[in-house]
Amino acid sequence: MTSRKRRKAGTPACVHELRITLQGSKPAIWRRVAVASDTTLGGLHEVIQVVMGWTNSHLHQFVVRNDQPKPTREEIRKLGQSGQWEKIVGRRRRDRTISDPEFKLEDAEDEFAVRLAELAPRVGSGFAYEYDFGDGWAHRVEVVKIGPPDKGVEYPICLAGKLARPPEDCGGVWSYYDLLGAIRNPRHARHDERVEWLGDDFDPDRFDLEEVNAVLSDLR
Repeated sequence: MTSRKRRKAGTPACVHELRITLQGSKPAIWRRVAVASDTTLGGLHEVIQVVMGWTNSHLHQFVVRNDQPKPTREEIRKLGQSGQWEKIVGRRRRDRTISDPEFKLEDAEDEFAVRLAELAPRVGSGFAYEYDFGDGWAHRVEVVKIGPPDKGVEYPICLAGKLARPPEDCGGVWSYYDLLGAIRNPRHARHDERVEWLGDDFDPDRFDLEEVNAVLSDLR
């Protein structure tokens, strides 16, 4: 019987590096993170909230798009005649949604029962993370690297990022850019109103990697 080198407690066997991009943002608001491959989507939700800077005050869900075109009647007939029932079901399946079971979202799977490596098993795999269904903050999560953990690194960890996320409850990505236009133009009709609502401490260009990782340390 061959001996196996035991890994340090808390050190993952494999790590996924992910790029998380807020869809519709130009220039892109993004983060690059590394997490254990066996992280549940419930755990990944917490990581995304921290690295993006959201306050976890709204509903969320993960969505895996079914990009296969729906089969025609003729295709269904041929697949049925050859006994390929699973292929028919796969082609007709709706998007896969995964969320916190406490939300009781219709047809959503339990995010604590699905792991990242199962959902995104290879580089280039991706899915959506949606937060605050009213404002509609949609994120693209894409696997950019899979491999062994780096020596001395604790996971999860944020590796890089750019720009601040929009303020909560500002109305969505397009409303956010209208907000920025108002606060940057003193002659804008709503300049004073929007500056007062936003406050003095918001900087759309700010992203503090050390601060993010300090908060992430609580999740380790």
